[in-house]
Amino acid sequence: MSDRLLIEQHNNLYIAKKTIAHHRKCDSENQILENHLQGVAKQAKVFADKLQLGLLGELLGLLHDMGKYSAAFQMYLWRAIQESLGAIHTSGTFQEGNSHDPDCDARDDQPRRVDHSSAGAQWVWRRLLQKKDPMDRMVGQIVALCVASHHSGLMDCLHPSANKPVEDHFSRRMNKEEQQTHLDEVWTTMDPQIKDQLDAIMNDGSWVAILQKILQEIAKGDRGKEKIIFQKIGLLVRFLFSCLIDADRIDSANFEHPDWSALRADGRYADWQTLCSRLEQHLAGLSRSHPVDEARHRIANHCREAAERDKGCYTLTVPTGGGKTLSSLRFALHHARRLGMERIFYIIPYTSIIDQNARVVRSILEKEGEEGSIVLEHHANLTGETETWPQKVMARESWDAPIIFTTMVQFLETLFGGGTRGVRRMHRLAKAVIIFDEPQTLPVNCVHLFNNAVNFLQERCGCSLLFCTATQPLLHGVDATKGALKLSDNAELMPEVTTLFQNLQRVRIQYRHQPEGWSVERVAELALAEVDRTRSCLVVVNTKAWARALYRACRERGKVPLVHLSTSMCPAHRRAVLREIMARLPDQPILCISTQLIEAGVDVDFGTVIRALAGVDSIAQAAGRCNRHGMREKAVVHVVNLAGEKLKNLQEIEIGQDKARVVLEKLPDDPIGPEAITLYYKNFFFARADRMDYPIPNNQGIGARDTLLNLLSTNDKITQSYERDHQGSPKIHFRQSFMTAGKLFKVIDAPSQGVLVPYGTEGNAVIAALCSSDTPEKQYALLRHAQHYAVNLFPDDLGRFRNDGIVQEIQPGSGIFYLVDHRYYSPEFGLSDNPEGKMEVLCDT
Repeated sequence: MSDRLLIEQHNNLYIAKKTIAHHRKCDSENQILENHLQGVAKQAKVFADKLQLGLLGELLGLLHDMGKYSAAFQMYLWRAIQESLGAIHTSGTFQEGNSHDPDCDARDDQPRRVDHSSAGAQWVWRRLLQKKDPMDRMVGQIVALCVASHHSGLMDCLHPSANKPVEDHFSRRMNKEEQQTHLDEVWTTMDPQIKDQLDAIMNDGSWVAILQKILQEIAKGDRGKEKIIFQKIGLLVRFLFSCLIDADRIDSANFEHPDWSALRADGRYADWQTLCSRLEQHLAGLSRSHPVDEARHRIANHCREAAERDKGCYTLTVPTGGGKTLSSLRFALHHARRLGMERIFYIIPYTSIIDQNARVVRSILEKEGEEGSIVLEHHANLTGETETWPQKVMARESWDAPIIFTTMVQFLETLFGGGTRGVRRMHRLAKAVIIFDEPQTLPVNCVHLFNNAVNFLQERCGCSLLFCTATQPLLHGVDATKGALKLSDNAELMPEVTTLFQNLQRVRIQYRHQPEGWSVERVAELALAEVDRTRSCLVVVNTKAWARALYRACRERGKVPLVHLSTSMCPAHRRAVLREIMARLPDQPILCISTQLIEAGVDVDFGTVIRALAGVDSIAQAAGRCNRHGMREKAVVHVVNLAGEKLKNLQEIEIGQDKARVVLEKLPDDPIGPEAITLYYKNFFFARADRMDYPIPNNQGIGARDTLLNLLSTNDKITQSYERDHQGSPKIHFRQSFMTAGKLFKVIDAPSQGVLVPYGTEGNAVIAALCSSDTPEKQYALLRHAQHYAVNLFPDDLGRFRNDGIVQEIQPGSGIFYLVDHRYYSPEFGLSDNPEGKMEVLCDT
């Protein structure tokens, strides 16, 4: 069939029917383009209205797919429909316009591509450009950036390259020719209702004034600190982009799978007063028979009083074992109820803690029939980098719940990652109470980026933030010109923190340094001796390799019950191990060998602890697993320096060890108290000050050493390169390299993906069910449950496992992988690089 005949048939179809946005294969239904634009506009308006920018959200929704009105795109879509029906066959040579246009949404292996995202961006840019006011140009660039980027992820304004001149991608996009963007044709053929709405919003102008006011307030709030100002403006762009992306994905998914919309809560949550009452009833029933119980009661009361404060940035500094999970929840629920907040977030450092904390909160707040409707866990990343069918609908991907437990990794990815998957969640952070549990685990290279983002959430998005830990990391004390945390006045929720720590001191730290270091054999002997002395011992080491070697050494030397914990084990496996530990504590013997995952938030109470030398914060957290409930006289925490640690790629641990030695020697009587923590962080942050803006090595493809903070703010170095390359400055206000920064963020902090493992009968069952599931409802429920049977792998490891046939997809194109070769999952160590032996069904009881 000739292209000419195809075009004639398309024209007849186009005349007879409305312009379409999407085609649904299951029943050959088409989504009318006007309906899609209206649906996205309506949803984006709701999201953006949290910043009083509802009209701008509506505008973004109307503009984003404006280019689909072109005959070229309709022809492209029509032909794709015919191919899917088998009506025509193509070798892949059909092209419309520029077949190699980089600004379209198709993959690189799909040559028939049409740019449909530039038309709307050009339209709004040119309308605002006519006013010739610099502030209008700023507004125009912000809106155009969101529209032009809605399939690729936020584009680079200036695009750096190691081997090519810096390019002004934004101006190139705005200056594309009519034959590529079809803007004039689109405006002529557009539905009159859409055209009238666009004109009405542009003529209104109130949203322009509000956006300009926000820009002015950002500049005023950080006067003289250019990097901070421009990073926050970039975050504003990202927030608006988030509103558009989530609205677009939701509307598209609702059309593709109409039944899936019923699976979303869409704000239909239990009211805060009901949840407050449930928590208060639980707290009233807690025992107060021991001094530690009384201390926890007082802490919870102070948090209840603090809930009456205004929105702000606060700290809750409580010794480990002080009950901060429920105390911070008490603050958050009452604070959210009083101020009309939309949701509560717990940002937690490790996936291992989410399950325990979420389970505790769920048991209090969810009643029969409400399971999963109040507390949402988002930890294992089952679907990798690109959005696949499960992500279009899953609540965990869009954080649609009143209380969300997620990891610091997911939080940072939402704020700084590339693409469209993570960013779609950002708008959910507005008008939220955000609790950072153990914030000292924040990667040091993210400190300034994180501080500026958190300040933005507080200042612009109506958030309250609470930093909960025994070891506050002094984020407010770093270089203020690059970004320091802005704490509220009287930020600490607890009065007399030093006295509180003294009253709850339950352990004695013994620093047992050996010049040659402690061997695996000597640590094993000490651990077994401590089990004989106190009945239970926890050993925490810095690497998985040391944990495995020590476990084997202890297994060879003694017959005490022995368990191992690491992130190589799926959450269900770790839960089973923790159940075994809890069943034996405090009266039966138990020896646990663990990596640092056990240190934060895991409620266990050992008779003694051995901690490999690490930062003071880590030592303090490990000490919190010893004599946790104050049932013994002061217990002992042994701090030992290990021989043969391979920390080449763990520089933060090495520096932490060095700074911890200073504290252990200078303050031997209380090396984990508030004074010691402050001394430690001052020394640690001073040593790492040059790492806090996220340095980028010069081998990362941008032509020079730079920082992520710079790329996401003023972008000075790239701008200077542009000026050298083009003998002049770029004619745009915002010069951030958003897309490049997003890719580099992932390159340096390699993103991991969850792989389902056949742990126990439940793990095998969920894999089998997913492989055979054929309805959205089944897939949705299974994927939420499947997180408990996933282990995260870095890309290289996942690629090797795929190539070797050790893992495979549950269904073609799903992007979700499961372990095929059971030998690679050990009952003792979890997922291994090498087969640990035959394993058909692992016990999970």
